Amino acid sequence: MKLKGIEFGSVWGASGVQGFFGEGYWFHNFWRPFGLNFDGMTFVAKTTTLNARPGNMPLKEDNTPQERFPKCVVVKPWKGIALNSIGLSGPGAKSLFEQGIWQRIKYPFFISFMSVAGSRRERIEELSKFVALFNKHLPEFNTPVGLQINYSCPNVGLHIEELVDEVKSGLNIASCLDVIPLVPIVPKFNVVLPVEVAVDIANHSACDAICISNTIPWGQLPDRIDWEGLFGSKISPLAHLGGGGLSGKPLLPLVIDWITKARRVGLRKHINAGGGILSIKDGMKVFMAGADSISLGSIAFLRPWRVEGIIHAFK
Repeated sequence: MKLKGIEFGSVWGASGVQGFFGEGYWFHNFWRPFGLNFDGMTFVAKTTTLNARPGNMPLKEDNTPQERFPKCVVVKPWKGIALNSIGLSGPGAKSLFEQGIWQRIKYPFFISFMSVAGSRRERIEELSKFVALFNKHLPEFNTPVGLQINYSCPNVGLHIEELVDEVKSGLNIASCLDVIPLVPIVPKFNVVLPVEVAVDIANHSACDAICISNTIPWGQLPDRIDWEGLFGSKISPLAHLGGGGLSGKPLLPLVIDWITKARRVGLRKHINAGGGILSIKDGMKVFMAGADSISLGSIAFLRPWRVEGIIHAFK
């Protein structure tokens, strides 16, 4: 699928699946002979903040996790679920741009950003500074690049309800900078966002697509998610880290319902959709619901042997 004339393909990675620069993680090497191959999938970088942020996952100097099995992630492969509270660990945007690795990538990809300041004014200011920084480095890139603006990360103490009214303000500010005519802008949300709000946002001239869905914060949508049944307790195993966000199998019906409703009420922009896609059949359901492209995330560690097959099925 094309955005602003740039071909990004039908299968994207969820932000962070391949790290900040596409380097991946240690367990990817083990699974590659068995079907874990990201070739043909559009790379989406791990979400960065403006400034360095320790988060809950300590990183090495090369920005990969220090721990082989990070304590801020709970994985239950047999149930097809994962819970994480990584908290946007990272060195900050300035450091990432200055390393020059993004600039050397030879195929179209997305950089993902989120403002995490405490007030609306400060978050808008962070976004403005980031886009200006992006604009400064844009001539150095070897390939077209998109910008995903994450408005839904559940692991930093900010909730979607607090941020929805900021989205159009952020798009307005970004649209005043030189980066917009060249770079597709894709706000990212989770399915907690009402579809009517998504339609309003999608109609903004600076919005090229909508990305749905980020993880679901612990305890939300209790009428659709059996939290106690999934984890054996009413208390999150990551409660000491804010509760975390759920990914995997339970998200698939929520994403399908959200897309169906969004199309029904008039959302016409490109929808990139992911959440619980663990098989080719799952991907087909998301496309049939009205998605223009799909996003692969937790499958990379829940069902890694299926990644290559899904990419090839929809390439």
